[in-house]
Amino acid sequence: MGEEVHGKVEGDGYALASIDALGEGPGFRKVRRELGVTAFGVNVVVLPPRTDGRRHYHERQEELYFVHRGMLELEFGDGTRHRLGPGGLARVDAHTVRLQRNPSDLEDVVYLCAGGAGGYVGRDGHPAGEAATPGDA
Repeated sequence: MGEEVHGKVEGDGYALASIDALGEGPGFRKVRRELGVTAFGVNVVVLPPRTDGRRHYHERQEELYFVHRGMLELEFGDGTRHRLGPGGLARVDAHTVRLQRNPSDLEDVVYLCAGGAGGYVGRDGHPAGEAATPGDA
């Protein structure tokens, strides 16, 4: 049986960490740097109660948000607002203006934001121990 990860663990071809091991307090937790992610950008963000992120958009990077804890409100350039609780997901196109907000009076919102450009690489998984064959993707 495996051990629960509370800090940071690195092995041959993998890295694991708990969110708390990546930093303290509000702001960005640099997941990409800490875990050595190279294929896409990824951060955990902690917003204190009644705090707004910054209104922004991207030139190329589509983003995916995943709410870990608390309530995240997303406001878009067209003025619409949507709230996501724990387990909530949102995909946002690069050019769509967005603002992240913590509407709570009491608790931090903790969410993961991953982004990238260049698209899906296909179904490239293979059972361990078997060689890939052309056309498997």
